[in-house]
Amino acid sequence: MSAESTPDPAAAGEPGTPAARRGRGRRRKPRGKRPSGMKVMAWTAAGIVVLGGTGIGYVYFKLNGNISSVDIDQALGTDRPEKADNGSENILVLGSDTRSGSNKGIGGGTDDGTARSDTAMIVHIYEGHKKASVVSIPRDTLIERPECTDSEGNRHPGARSAMFNSAYATGGAACAVKTVEKMTDLRMDHYLEVDFAGFQKLIDRLGGVEVTTSKDIKDPESHLDLPAGTHRLDGEQALGLVRTRHGVGDGSDLGRIQLQQAFLKALVKQVREIGLFTNPKKLYDLADTATKTVTTDSGLGSVNALMSFAGGMKGISPGNMQMVTMPVAYDPDNPNRVLLQKQKADLVWKALKQDKPIPKAATEESATGEAKDVVSAP
Repeated sequence: MSAESTPDPAAAGEPGTPAARRGRGRRRKPRGKRPSGMKVMAWTAAGIVVLGGTGIGYVYFKLNGNISSVDIDQALGTDRPEKADNGSENILVLGSDTRSGSNKGIGGGTDDGTARSDTAMIVHIYEGHKKASVVSIPRDTLIERPECTDSEGNRHPGARSAMFNSAYATGGAACAVKTVEKMTDLRMDHYLEVDFAGFQKLIDRLGGVEVTTSKDIKDPESHLDLPAGTHRLDGEQALGLVRTRHGVGDGSDLGRIQLQQAFLKALVKQVREIGLFTNPKKLYDLADTATKTVTTDSGLGSVNALMSFAGGMKGISPGNMQMVTMPVAYDPDNPNRVLLQKQKADLVWKALKQDKPIPKAATEESATGEAKDVVSAP
């Protein structure tokens, strides 16, 4: 069955479906979420010093055994965009909202056997690995979801007017990657996924993250109450901040994305400043937690691969990170959905394909969620 043929009522939000209940603008105790991209790269950098500095084989094998990976390449086959030949890379980073296992009770909800991509970012690492662009994809964007095969070989039909996050819910990581590649015509070289519990533990391992809020943020649903000012957020507070959609802006997912991007910059800044490389115990604890909570593509599914990958990211500072949201407009038929602005989005994908900065024209007059500059790194 082709992507042209089947509307997806669950993804589009027909009454009575799980997607409809999710799409009415109220999430059950949204208490968790993770930013995504460069954060994960910073976590995995912890393993470099631990392994190189101690030389203890046990550490290597323990961390290696922690890592979960998915064979994206086998699932997707050869019908994919070409790899770039200039050393640049694209990484799809997802935050899944599964409520199973250690995530049970985090962010509300129950263990119903489902998971969705609650956060999605394309991280483009430029040639030379000194700069990066991060493009957030709103989870509520209505898209054409392509036919895909999951990592277990099961086929899933495509659908029109499907929410973006239905791709992951339908066929996991492989279908999420397929959907992004179909939408952007960009090859995703790697895949990284983090869940609620993993994000919370990592922030706590780091000793919290310091942010400044320009106004009060209060959201009973995410158990968040931050007066304007500077705060050091622990893992639970950080989860609340990057998942709140009622405490700032217009209450949409777009406002939440603004908070996530600001928090991500604060996180990268802190990782560079807290002296992890001079504290082997803290490094090991962080590496142990990170490798337990991140799922990667098979190309990054070993400590050696993560070490090499993370080592190439060390030169990227917050000042060299361009962060945008995929150009969208509010859906006039449903205030809980957004529509892709294709012409503007094509400017984004063209810039990344050519390894150039994203032009300002690509995001002008795009819906923003009205939460810009509410959170910043102090």
